[in-house]
Amino acid sequence: MQLVRSYDGTRIAVFRSGEGPPLLLVHGATADHTTTWRFVLPDLESGFTVWAMDRRGRGDSGDAAEYDLAREAEDVAAVIEAIGEPANVLGHSYGALCAIEAALVCSGIRRLVLYEGVPIRGAELYPPGLVERLEAMLGAGDTEGVLMTMFRELVLMPEEEISMLRGQPAAWERRLSNAHTLPRELRADAAYVFDGARFSTMTTPTLLLVGGDSPARELENARAVAAALPDASISVIPGQQHAAMYNVPDLFVREVVNFLSG
Repeated sequence: MQLVRSYDGTRIAVFRSGEGPPLLLVHGATADHTTTWRFVLPDLESGFTVWAMDRRGRGDSGDAAEYDLAREAEDVAAVIEAIGEPANVLGHSYGALCAIEAALVCSGIRRLVLYEGVPIRGAELYPPGLVERLEAMLGAGDTEGVLMTMFRELVLMPEEEISMLRGQPAAWERRLSNAHTLPRELRADAAYVFDGARFSTMTTPTLLLVGGDSPARELENARAVAAALPDASISVIPGQQHAAMYNVPDLFVREVVNFLSG
């Protein structure tokens, strides 16, 4: 483990493995570096030096009193600077939003892979009162309810995928321990509006991955983001939703590696 100090002084834990060109992994909500990438890490390590970060507020990383998406983007940028050379970046879900925002903060991203998670208008995704209900559950100590509600009502994850996640006891416990970070990220996500003009000069080659069975909004978002970027493409993973790295790890890795090797 290596600790990288972000721009605001927060310590970000990064775990290095494998050999090859650098690849930074940025996980999504409720996750940490041990959960999201566990099934694809061995294959990624065979072709890349993998840098898997714990985003602030979870795992071995530190935190700050106030939360802002901009600080998360700076965390990604700080890790890239610590790597010391241009790095590929793979972001999943909310981690994809952190990653694309980081591309505006630093110039060290070689290629960027975003697996869902960048909304055009975040508020349109949220059922009324969802975040408040999640905060009430947290206050009552119902972290299991927080995760289940988020996956069912926001991610629209099918029950079989939820059962698959719950069937990994150690990883599920890690998600439960990270549940306290969820409301603040959802508030930031709900307030997010994608402004294509901000990204009009972002020349980083970018791949937007979308599950073929994901809600239609994910492909709509990906198309709008891709249209705003100077160098972007979309790849749809057939038969998948938000968890292809668990369900079809070989296919997921192939999509990522083919693009990063381009």
